[in-house]
Amino acid sequence: MGIDQHNEPARLSEKSGRHMARRSIPLFRIMGISIALDYSWFVVFALLTWALATGYFPAEYGPSSRIMYWMAGAATAVMIFVCVLLHELGHAAVALYYKIPVRSITLFIFGGVAQIGAEPPGAMAEFFIAVAGPLVSLVLAILFYIAQPFAGPLLGMAGYLAYVNLGLLLFNLIPGYPLDGGRVLRAIVWAMTGSLQRATLIAANAGRIFGLLLIFLGVLQILDGNAGGIWIAFIGWFLDSAAHAQVTQVRMKNLIAGHRVSQAMNAHCVAIPPGMTLQELVNGPVLGSGQRSFLVEREGQMAGLVTLHQIKTVPRHQWPQTRVDQAMIALENAKCIDADAELWTALEIMDRNGVNQLPVIRDRRVVGMLNREDIITFLRTVFEIKV
Repeated sequence: MGIDQHNEPARLSEKSGRHMARRSIPLFRIMGISIALDYSWFVVFALLTWALATGYFPAEYGPSSRIMYWMAGAATAVMIFVCVLLHELGHAAVALYYKIPVRSITLFIFGGVAQIGAEPPGAMAEFFIAVAGPLVSLVLAILFYIAQPFAGPLLGMAGYLAYVNLGLLLFNLIPGYPLDGGRVLRAIVWAMTGSLQRATLIAANAGRIFGLLLIFLGVLQILDGNAGGIWIAFIGWFLDSAAHAQVTQVRMKNLIAGHRVSQAMNAHCVAIPPGMTLQELVNGPVLGSGQRSFLVEREGQMAGLVTLHQIKTVPRHQWPQTRVDQAMIALENAKCIDADAELWTALEIMDRNGVNQLPVIRDRRVVGMLNREDIITFLRTVFEIKV
């Protein structure tokens, strides 16, 4: 089963953006894209291998050894995820063609997640990125179907993979976000209305409807004694959750539209001397104020930025001997944001570069710091005022 979730920019919480990364095993890189396995993949791999070895292959091969059944089951389970990976690489290749960054592809319990770092430049690009994955699955289904007469002892595997790729194709064409069909729907509405946000809301709400429908069908099957309904309901829950998150994000974007970085930034950020040790920094400003990022000031000028993340990259036993200026990011190398830039732009920069805070500059001078918590606090205030 493959559900494509192309991550949109500007997650408010860095925990959500990095949660899957912490639970995944990096494998290799293709086209500059990091490929990883989420730990949940092993659960599905074990279940697929067991189901194929005890049910499908005995029916296909007839009497044979258990070892052969289990080997064929394991090989087929691996190939299923290879097919899912190729499906995701289809999306990624077209995204890269349109100069859209693709940070990673992670195989997990429902299939694959391609983390695409920006919105497509237009409806046509969105359409081609969306259909690329299903086209790959269609080609694979045809190839495995044609290969059956030549597969010999692998006949059962080829037939099953043809069926899986066809199922992957049909399921992903359901017109609801985050499935590919939902992306196609979004592209069509985008082209007709000229509004990406309106198209996104329509596609995401369609995704919620299909998600709730799957949950309902799954519950009916469970009540009818079919344990497979649990899986269908679980997929429906995931689909509804992903679509709901997208609806929330669009509303959040509308909420902060027109607001500037200067309105949300913290203008009273703590500046620390470059000679302070990391141990002194942790024992003092970090634990004392709970602040997670600090500007480093040298001779009255801002020289760099040190964050809790940089501190943690230094072994703890070296903190008493390591100075702040040895661990900091030089200001010229740090990602900064202009005070008059839009808040949404700041969120996109944070997400694209994997940072949780940005120095705010005006006329080439640092005038404050902006982090995700500042934006959340600002959003709450705006929401209370508007409601």
